[in-house]
Amino acid sequence: LSQAKRKPRLGDLTEISASGYEHWAFCMSRGCVSHLAPSSKDRGGGKISGTGWSSIMSSLADRARVKKERLCDVVGKDPYRVNNKHDDKYNPFPPSKVVQLAEKLVGREFCYHLLHTNCEHFVNELRYGVSRSDQV
Repeated sequence: LSQAKRKPRLGDLTEISASGYEHWAFCMSRGCVSHLAPSSKDRGGGKISGTGWSSIMSSLADRARVKKERLCDVVGKDPYRVNNKHDDKYNPFPPSKVVQLAEKLVGREFCYHLLHTNCEHFVNELRYGVSRSDQV
């Protein structure tokens, strides 16, 4: 199977196609990912799920939290694919070490800026040690 058609494996980057925006997640274990999501400011305590709403909120948010969630809950009905697109430019860190780091970051809140510190910057920093986003 090509990289894009297979299920995410430990350490893979997952690109989720939402309306006009690509959301990125990092595979932590079978069916579970870590991603940078807008800090929930909804008064009702409800959960923001699926990338469509999260993407709209993330473009407006100035804080984001590292979450660990089931891939199916993060993608909702949006298409996704494995996309380790920078493996030819950078050496990825060993998946086990990256997962350890990602586990330590779960629940932490960070500054968020659509152009400088978004979800794609986050996953590339984890996998390669390079903070970059090609969509901005």
